[in-house]
Amino acid sequence: MRPTVLFVCVANICRSPVAERLFELRLADAGFPGAIEVASAGVRALEGREMAPESLRTLTERGAATGSFGARLCSTEMLAHADLVLTATRGIRSSMLAETPQALRRSFTITEFVALSEHVQAQAPVADLAALIAGCAQIRGSVPVAEYDVADPYGRSAAHFDTAAEQIDAAVARIAAVLGPLAVSATA
Repeated sequence: MRPTVLFVCVANICRSPVAERLFELRLADAGFPGAIEVASAGVRALEGREMAPESLRTLTERGAATGSFGARLCSTEMLAHADLVLTATRGIRSSMLAETPQALRRSFTITEFVALSEHVQAQAPVADLAALIAGCAQIRGSVPVAEYDVADPYGRSAAHFDTAAEQIDAAVARIAAVLGPLAVSATA
């Protein structure tokens, strides 16, 4: 069974779908296409709403898939199913955890998880996703993270969407490099 990563933002029309699609692209670029089930949702999403046009533009410019999409409201069931939950901000993670506190040990911000997972793999490499996530949870707060949050570009200029997409793309490329090999060994 493939591991599952869930990206979460507010409305599921800007940051989390961009993260979802770019992560799928970067997994493929790293040689691990389809190795991880990837999804996105929003803590206040309007079900079925289309992705923001500027988000679609940033995905197109990066060569990521822009096909069929409908916003989804983050549910307790989604959180229970996900092996790893990556949020756009600490505030979103807090909001989500208020409803589903049992997801704490496998929930991080996108940028936080980059720093933690790379640190774990550099210090004492692990061979499976569960061990990596547990290691990240153990060292949370002890590893410097340059910026925890990806700012919400909604209602702002194209430049804000570009900045968010660049930050997300850089992070998910690094996450794909760490998780791809673990996902392949999990399904082998």
